[in-house]
This record gives sequence, structure tokens and C-alpha cells, in this order.
Amino acid sequence: MVTALLASCSPATDKKVEKSTSTDTRKEVEISAPEPMKNDQATLEIPADFSTLVPIDLLNNKSANVHDKYGIEFSGNCYSCDLTSLSITKKHIRWTNVCDEKDTFDIDDFSYSNEGNKTIFKTPERTYILTQIDKAPVYELVIEGEKLELKNKRISRYFTTKKALALFTEHDCGDFEG
Repeated sequence: MVTALLASCSPATDKKVEKSTSTDTRKEVEISAPEPMKNDQATLEIPADFSTLVPIDLLNNKSANVHDKYGIEFSGNCYSCDLTSLSITKKHIRWTNVCDEKDTFDIDDFSYSNEGNKTIFKTPERTYILTQIDKAPVYELVIEGEKLELKNKRISRYFTTKKALALFTEHDCGDFEG
């Protein structure tokens, strides 16, 4: 009986219990660790800059100064007045003619994800990939899938924010009143 009592109080038994507890704790940590890494739509944020994107164009690809390299496209803003600005929020993607704020096209059914400097928006017909290519900020838009044809709304390849537009090279519309 004394032997049984000593065996139950032995340090070797305590070690076995600690190992068992330690293994259980480790399993709980391993199971719960991946949860925060989920790409949950509720926690995923669309950059605030995306709410006011305006079209720009590549004007001088040899320039090292990003504000001279990109700028306001003359023909789309002044002559044909067919360029479209872009506004993206959690609720919609809105294309708006630069000369007529009432001339819009909305997309309400989309999902989105972030991959580094890229934000990807998916609809049943298309995938829109908006990549920040310069900190100025300059964004490049690539559309994959069905061709998007909008009346009076030509989509630019490059965009910047409305507040940063004044930093880029501007062309005077002259007599076009654009």
C-alpha cells in the first residue's frame, strides 16, 4: 500500500500529466491560429482613395518625375469629353462621365480581395484589377472577362485620386471649354 501511495505522488506521474496538458494546449493554439487570417468581407477594407479616382494618361514615358510622366489626357477631357471617373465603395462601383456627373453606370453585385498592392473586384462577367504602380498615387486598371462597353464613358488605363490630380501635368483645354 505504501508503494502505491509513493507511486501516485511520484514526479514521473506529474510529468506525464504536464505533457498531456501541454499537448492539448498546443492543439488548441494550432487550431485557433488560422482564424484571424481569413479574408473576411466584413473586415476587408477598400482603400478610401478608391472613392474618388480620376482618369490620367501616360504623357511622357521617359520622364523620371511621376507628375510629368502621367497627366490629364487632353482629348478625353476637352474634345470628346468621353472619359470616365471611377468611384469604388463597399456598396458599388460607379463609372461617371467626367463632363456630366449625372451620366453614370453602377455595378452593385461584386466581391473584392486584396493581394499586396492589388485590389481585385469580381463580378459575374468581369474581373477588375486595380494596382497601385506609384506612391504619387497612380493606379493601373486592368479589366479581364467580357468587354465593358459604356456609352459616353471611355475607361482610362491609369487613375489617380481627385486630391492628387493638381500635382500632375495639366493641359489647358483652350477654346474647348472642357
